[in-house]
Amino acid sequence: NTVKLWSAKNGKLLHTLEGHKSWVTKVTFSPDGKTIASASGDNTVKLWSAQNGKLLQSIEAHQSIVRSVVFSPDGNTIASASQDNTIKLWSAKNGKLLHTLKGHKSWVWSVVFSPDGKTIASASSDNTVKLWSAKNGKLLHSSKEHKSDVWSMEFSPDGNTIASASADSTVKLWSAQNG
Repeated sequence: NTVKLWSAKNGKLLHTLEGHKSWVTKVTFSPDGKTIASASGDNTVKLWSAQNGKLLQSIEAHQSIVRSVVFSPDGNTIASASQDNTIKLWSAKNGKLLHTLKGHKSWVWSVVFSPDGKTIASASSDNTVKLWSAKNGKLLHSSKEHKSDVWSMEFSPDGNTIASASADSTVKLWSAQNG
């Protein structure tokens, strides 16, 4: 139910962030390092000050467990992924819902932004990797090459390739332009 912030220099505990009512599934820093976002089994995304550990905002994000949360490269948007089969895009400034991305038929385990922030990739228990427009939330491409849950994926630093990891014991590489 907590997030702990540790010093990378000496391993000292800096802050314990309390506020979630269930286990925490994912934490991430904003690109400027000033804000931490956490996802939880209590269906929320919480934003915290990395400097003092204070709760900045609590977003009633989903109808089920939030499995993943990530900031866009410019820090203006937060994407969250849930067991309610959706990805949601939020304003990082005020927590306003921008878009709900629907298309997965099962839990969404992971969500990431491309390095340029224009594309979002999602991994799901429906065995798919989906690519979405970060601007308008439209589905761009869906690939079902895995034989089991897709747990996670990541864009290459140049944004041209996506690596996906699955419960089918494989890692697959995809073209970020057309899957």
